[in-house]
Amino acid sequence: MTSPDVIVIGAGVAGLRAAVDLAARGARVTVLEAKAVLGGRATAFTDPQTGERVDNGQHVMLGCYRETFAFLRQIGTDDRVRVQPSLEVDFVDAVGERSRFSLPGLPPPLNFAAGLLDWTALSWRDRVAAARLAGPIRTAQAEQRAKSRGQTPSRIAASPGETVDEWLINNGQTARIREMLWEPLALAALNQSVRVAAAPPFVAVLAEMLGGGARDASLALPTCPLDELYAEPARRFIEARGGDVRIGCTARIHLNNGRVSHIEARGDRLDSGAVVVAVPWYALPDLFAGDAAPVDALRHAAASTKPSPIASVNLWLSRPVLRTPFLGLPGRALQWVFDKQQMLETGTSHLTLVSSGADEVLALENDALIAVALRELRDAIPEARAARVVRASVVKERRATYSLAPGQPKRPGTHTNVAGLVLAGDWIETGLPATIEGAAISGRRAAEAIS
Repeated sequence: MTSPDVIVIGAGVAGLRAAVDLAARGARVTVLEAKAVLGGRATAFTDPQTGERVDNGQHVMLGCYRETFAFLRQIGTDDRVRVQPSLEVDFVDAVGERSRFSLPGLPPPLNFAAGLLDWTALSWRDRVAAARLAGPIRTAQAEQRAKSRGQTPSRIAASPGETVDEWLINNGQTARIREMLWEPLALAALNQSVRVAAAPPFVAVLAEMLGGGARDASLALPTCPLDELYAEPARRFIEARGGDVRIGCTARIHLNNGRVSHIEARGDRLDSGAVVVAVPWYALPDLFAGDAAPVDALRHAAASTKPSPIASVNLWLSRPVLRTPFLGLPGRALQWVFDKQQMLETGTSHLTLVSSGADEVLALENDALIAVALRELRDAIPEARAARVVRASVVKERRATYSLAPGQPKRPGTHTNVAGLVLAGDWIETGLPATIEGAAISGRRAAEAIS
């Protein structure tokens, strides 16, 4: 058996991005994925009753996801994502009042200021409070520029020991704008309560959204299931260039004298001087066999990192009930609802309600969680009260992302103490939280480190 130039362990966004980049540069790549499907924590499955392909959780992208779109262009699927011309989101608040937050086609931060002025859900006091974040966001943008040049920032926008909630309050944000804008955005971006998650990753997201073009803050929604968006097209790209993608293939890394000796992969021995480890943090400690002293600190940090869950409720209804493809439901157990019929242009009325940072929701039995989702949907959307539930299902991702709470172990970089062994994944230090964009950035960096 011919030895590959590079072995990539893990076929989520990060691993596939690294493998595609390496294959594009002429490397012969072998990808090993322990699960029976590609895509990692961003994939899809077939619903047994309806036969539909259903995402294991609704993944939303932003217009500022430059690395993600570069990856999709590379594999030829960037046309399978619909990007808003500018941000436009409808919300129904806790008392049932509907409003729309939209940004005009102006350069940031003018678009944001104009959007706040027109948002009927806010008072003048709320709008003035939001304007106070202009300074901290500019500081965060300067901080990112300095880090991208390898420099130490002269100032930081948020303390690592500060939660998002503390940062917002310390910067004068009113209870109303926290409820309507910052908390829903933070939950979506960080997958953790603002009272738990550390502020710096959230500030980094704001800096990205409000620092570039007019579409950077726009929402980008896939028009196909996630496996069709990137996983299977990436497989075809790799295999067309002589690579090998194996599913259901558990890998173990054997080290010797600070180097990779070989990879054990379902009975095969694979030799390669270059390995990209792109597994989730919780899978890393068990990835190494034998004497793994050079990575003991890394394994300990990974094992000590806590998870944060996401729960999704899929409802198939007898009639359409949403006017828009998605709707924010601030102040509720399930904070967002997405209309898959409008997003994917299917023939069935299929809604997905999402609870981020879902520690409390996860304790509910599936029937109880479905009942909560239905109650919150019908309270917020009068049209839903007359719709009959045809089918309902629940997806619980207990380890959807890693915790961003202050005091968690430091996130590792791309390079390790083992020659030729590099890391990729949304938990690698990119400055961003556990997002598809962070995973794509880490995959590209891993490929560059190997090359």
